[in-house]
Amino acid sequence: MKLSLSELQKEYRHEPLKFDEALDLKADLMDRYPDEVLDVTPVHINGMVSVEDGGDVLFYTHVSATLTVPSTRSLTPVELSMDFDVTEFYVASQAALTRYEKTDVVLVVEDDVIDVDKAIADNLLLQIPMQVLTKAEQSEDELPEGQDWQVTIEGEAEESDSKTVDPRLAKLKNFFDDSSKDDEQ
Repeated sequence: MKLSLSELQKEYRHEPLKFDEALDLKADLMDRYPDEVLDVTPVHINGMVSVEDGGDVLFYTHVSATLTVPSTRSLTPVELSMDFDVTEFYVASQAALTRYEKTDVVLVVEDDVIDVDKAIADNLLLQIPMQVLTKAEQSEDELPEGQDWQVTIEGEAEESDSKTVDPRLAKLKNFFDDSSKDDEQ
């Protein structure tokens, strides 16, 4: 789905353009991000586009879809239900960016075209969590391990690991203790 900025500014200045559509973004997402996206159901978008004072365009939509992505631990496919809102402003020039807060998502339109498919695809990718686990991986207490390796969670290191000193650095262990005694004398 593509929208023309100039057409929106002419035709929808007084009332918003409302839409309720299903987008097929599977091929695009799988081509652009083959390692991150394994499958995508049709993406349902429901929202509106309105022209603000000054000719800027407000794009608001509710997005729902199901993405299949690899587990971050085992690479097993995991289905993620996506259900979120997108609010973006589209402006004709860089100068218009000064009218918005730093927290607003404001994009400068190139060649008079707003590519809704790309905007929705990008927002879908942003919604993928950093850690994706299968139901089995979520319920397991033990993390995978093998010969001479094991998975650990940052910040949960065992006490024995934190007290072990590399033998090559053992002499440095008391470095500050000795220098503090020199300062006192």
